[in-house]
Amino acid sequence: MTSVLDIKNLHVNIDDQAILKGIDLAVKQGEIHAIMGPNGSGKSTLAKTLAGHPFYEPTAGSVTFDGEDLLEMAPDERSRAGMFLAFQYPVAVPGVTVANFLRQALNARHRAADPDDNKGISIPEFRRLLKSKMDSLGMDHKFAGRYLNEGFSGGEKKRNEILQMAVLEPKVAIMDETDSGLDIDALRIVAEGAQKLTQELDMGVLIITHYQRILNYVKPDYVHILMNGRFVEHGGPELALQLEEHGYDWLREKYGEATPA
Repeated sequence: MTSVLDIKNLHVNIDDQAILKGIDLAVKQGEIHAIMGPNGSGKSTLAKTLAGHPFYEPTAGSVTFDGEDLLEMAPDERSRAGMFLAFQYPVAVPGVTVANFLRQALNARHRAADPDDNKGISIPEFRRLLKSKMDSLGMDHKFAGRYLNEGFSGGEKKRNEILQMAVLEPKVAIMDETDSGLDIDALRIVAEGAQKLTQELDMGVLIITHYQRILNYVKPDYVHILMNGRFVEHGGPELALQLEEHGYDWLREKYGEATPA
């Protein structure tokens, strides 16, 4: 199985300050990778760089996505190629329903695959698809008629992103601190949805998180610890459990990083 996402020696600066200092990572279809690390280690910088945020400047290294040079793609091209970013803080879009947003996004994906497809998916066909995806995720159909993220709880915003994944069927999903602000019930629902889609879609997943708790519900194949812009440890789920028990101080001592005051 070839890698869908292949990162080699990636260096990234923000305002001339080095944030990522040589990242190597390969993600294959059907694999779940958890990236953990303390505040300021570079986790969200990696997510935003992969998504194409203009403030994050790659200065060295390469990233290929499904064999293509990801760093040469605009953010919308990355999305249409099959990359998905679940935001830490999804924004509200008043006046645009969840259903209309998803239909427009799906049609953009279809047009990228077939430039002659001027009509896109019909409304009746889309309704059947959306209802099927919502049933699979145990979601109330009324959710589709609400304005995107307007008045949503933290859990509803994150469930909405799981629904977006289900409809768009990305090749790789990057979940940037999806567990942020969720109570334990919402966390379980969102995490189990992500696990389900990984299996059903053969999707590669990068879960970026501070804490082990989301990994009680999403079972990673690999865990990577990021500190000071570099991966310092790689392992399986047991590495996340070790962090939960001992925190990051043992890694700071091992790799000579100062403990925050």
